[in-house]
Amino acid sequence: MKIHEYQAKELLAKYGVPVSAGEVAFNPAEVKRIARGLSPEKKLVLKAQVHAGGRGKAGGIKIVNNPSEAEKTAESMFGMKLVTPQTGAEGKTVRRLLVTEAEEIEKEYYAGIVLDRSKNQLVYMVSKEGGVDIEKVAAEAPEKIVKEYIDRSSGVLPYQARSLAFALGLENGLFKQGVQFFLALYGAFAGEDCSLAEINPLIVTKDGSLVALDVKVNLDDNALFRHPELAQLRDYDEEDPLEVEASKHHLNYIKLNGTVGCMVNGAGLAMATMDIIKLAGAEPANFLDVGGGASAETVENGFRIILADKNVKAILINIFGGIVRCDRVAKGVVEASKKIGVKLPIVVRLAGTNAEEAALLLEESGMDFFVAHDLKEAAQNVVRAIG
Repeated sequence: MKIHEYQAKELLAKYGVPVSAGEVAFNPAEVKRIARGLSPEKKLVLKAQVHAGGRGKAGGIKIVNNPSEAEKTAESMFGMKLVTPQTGAEGKTVRRLLVTEAEEIEKEYYAGIVLDRSKNQLVYMVSKEGGVDIEKVAAEAPEKIVKEYIDRSSGVLPYQARSLAFALGLENGLFKQGVQFFLALYGAFAGEDCSLAEINPLIVTKDGSLVALDVKVNLDDNALFRHPELAQLRDYDEEDPLEVEASKHHLNYIKLNGTVGCMVNGAGLAMATMDIIKLAGAEPANFLDVGGGASAETVENGFRIILADKNVKAILINIFGGIVRCDRVAKGVVEASKKIGVKLPIVVRLAGTNAEEAALLLEESGMDFFVAHDLKEAAQNVVRAIG
């Protein structure tokens, strides 16, 4: 689950991670009020709170001199469509602004913790190349990223924190700050069950302090049962409405850009289905895993979500009957199709328990289903249906 920068800073601050002073505002008047409470000796920064990077280049970060200027600038920022490489052409609407103090920057670094799936371990990464896209650094100069792998049973050990501080060239008082910073950041990561914690940039200020200037934190959805209070940080306005609707019905749905709607049981089978649609010459419109028990209600909810995407031109249903019998799925498909009144071409491939009975039910339903006997045939026919 993604959270906003201001929420991430509040989270990290609880664990002793130094962050710049600031507060979130939901309208220009609040911006002015917050600005008045910050240091009059520093300039102010207004930062659009959207779930996307690249805000500065898109006009989502503004530096102002005083509270009155902050209020005036905020009036033009609230409601603006922020388009960045991560938002896509549709952009994101700015509904919240983080009002914070501008820091005088001496140096910029990068620090982050993420799961390295190739090693099945958490990895702590630091780089002297802060303030730029870390993906670009990784691609063009990977030697500039220093890594320390973490044993979850022991966490980040003091010698690893010292190694990270050495890697950044921190000295004297900054070295001690760096060690404490890296230990505190991992404390927050583990304590709140994060899946990503990224500080870019981690800065050294003119007065010799380490500060997390820009923060990105993602939370592990699967661990939210341990942190029910964190679920309240979810901003539904930042998520695709269809994905939000699917989550209400306990469906795993991700919207894509293609024209073939997919309804599959099992994440691995769903991935394979999307792959074979692409190999057949079309693009999947979604990832939709309806789970092991594909009941009539589940199928109906899946249909409604798929059909809400106006780009969908045909639907491919690919179900393996293991936990659930294929004939029960077929009945559910027929009932849901009649109830909703699906008018798009539907290609169905059912394999497993009672697959033959299921195919007969579909063929005798009086509806225009195409029953495929294997996945390749199903993909080829759904592509033909699109024309």
